[in-house]
Amino acid sequence: MEQEGAAGRHLPVLLQRCVELLAPALATPGSVLVDCTLGLGGHAEGVLEQVPTAVVIGIDRDPQALRLASERLARFEGRFVPVPAVYDEIGDVVREHNAGGLVQGVLMDLGVSSLQLDETERGFAYAHDAPLDMRMNQTSGQTAADVLNTYEERELTRILREYGEERFAAKIARSIVRRRVERPWARTAELVDLVRACIPAATRKEGGNPAKRTFQALRIEVNDELGALERAVPAAIECLSVGGRIVVESYQSLEDRIVKRTIQRGTQSSAPSGLPIEPETHKPYLIALTRGAEKADEIELTKNPRSASVRLRAAERTRPTPAHLRRGTA
Repeated sequence: MEQEGAAGRHLPVLLQRCVELLAPALATPGSVLVDCTLGLGGHAEGVLEQVPTAVVIGIDRDPQALRLASERLARFEGRFVPVPAVYDEIGDVVREHNAGGLVQGVLMDLGVSSLQLDETERGFAYAHDAPLDMRMNQTSGQTAADVLNTYEERELTRILREYGEERFAAKIARSIVRRRVERPWARTAELVDLVRACIPAATRKEGGNPAKRTFQALRIEVNDELGALERAVPAAIECLSVGGRIVVESYQSLEDRIVKRTIQRGTQSSAPSGLPIEPETHKPYLIALTRGAEKADEIELTKNPRSASVRLRAAERTRPTPAHLRRGTA
């Protein structure tokens, strides 16, 4: 694909706000930003264009995304480094590709990318019939069809309830297991039809396509998205130098809760309540740069409908993480 084609397929969410938040930490020549979810490179391009002092390390598990983003960013020779990895491997990536050991910025734009949504054969979009794949890296790992065809009913129910927040999880899981006895699951349209049949007609009138929660749950399970995020956000903070900044865009409540909890842990004192003086080792090591989670305004929503569910949180490192918190002990 030509560079213009890749750029035309990807309108990054809240691009200017992300650049605005990251730029102060990247003002020194040679400052490094790790874009943990490179995708088609829209956010990385914005930073490289507007912050000429910055170098970007771009991480993505999707080989196609890495190739297309590298083509798009080829003009920034020497300032962009693509790395095939999952973002919870950020510590290893930084140690391998950054001689300074710490970086000045981290960006995470979570969830499914424009590339994955638009490539109908990837199976992420419930609006198009396709193989039940949903892997962000199609070279390895189990597919959504594997999950549907092998997981026990109880485990399917748990996934749909926890990851999809699906009210009718048990009924859908029971129907999935019953249907696979007749023939294995293979196509997305078949799953959409089954989910629609499991959800009462009155409920189907609200909230868009009734299959969206099931598809979300399967995507999260196939790619271990929440597990990777639980590991990635603390690891990313540990990669930041003092004065470094982290910006995270989430698109569903499960992701946002993980991000919120991790940032709050750093912005609050870890000292027991009631102490007359706060020990130095228990003082916060982050300061929040946003008041809660920021949402897209009307201008952004008009320009980019995919920004409708975004929740943006950002923080700046003020000091190293106390040793007792790095070890995870009280």
